[in-house]
Amino acid sequence: MRRFGLIGRPLGHSASAAYFTEKFNREGISDCKYSLYELPSIEELPGLLARVPELCGLNVTIPYKRDVIAFLDSVSHEAQAIGAVNCIRRSADGRLAGHNTDVIGLRAALNELLGTAVPEQALVLGTGGASQAVQYALAERDIPFALVSREASKGNYTYDNLPCEVVETSRLIINASPVGTYPNVDAAPRIPYAYVTPEHYLLDLVYNPPLTQFLDYGRQRGAHILNGRTMFVEQAEASWRIWNA
Repeated sequence: MRRFGLIGRPLGHSASAAYFTEKFNREGISDCKYSLYELPSIEELPGLLARVPELCGLNVTIPYKRDVIAFLDSVSHEAQAIGAVNCIRRSADGRLAGHNTDVIGLRAALNELLGTAVPEQALVLGTGGASQAVQYALAERDIPFALVSREASKGNYTYDNLPCEVVETSRLIINASPVGTYPNVDAAPRIPYAYVTPEHYLLDLVYNPPLTQFLDYGRQRGAHILNGRTMFVEQAEASWRIWNA
């Protein structure tokens, strides 16, 4: 039995196991199993690998996308440039190779949301591992961006000092933070939504719930909105290709 799984903390919101289980059933893949491995710290990774020698691949989510790099034998050029890993391939000799498939999912999500639109400025909410992939994808498109963080040292703005005019002129706003993820469905990033317009595009990397408070506030203002489902599916399929290459 080939085993795959997701590491992170917490994992109660994740649809990864359900997605891959359905995929295996649909495609008649009977020799594979995907499980959730909630790790209290990333230092538990070697122990997990020792306990489950059949593990051939892992996805990585919050909060370990950056810290996991220290445990890998190699990292792809793109993942190195992004500074975050969300996919690990374990070879037969036990070597661990890190990749970033988040950026593949982001490209697909941006294509779906924006179509032919090219925003002059973007605002990225959050500065974690997912945000680093967002920043990479925006740089590919030559879209300037500013970062909003809870900590002043990590972004251009904090949520407490974000100018209203920055929200008004940033026609693409991406929530790359976990705020609003199930079960905290009533939460939303603290930005002045009154300055969101029908010319705005809002992308939430959260996919559970499908309509987050962040997106609902945008919908109420007439903005174009997209949740994280497209990104989730595309990154999952890209991980599967890497594991089977």
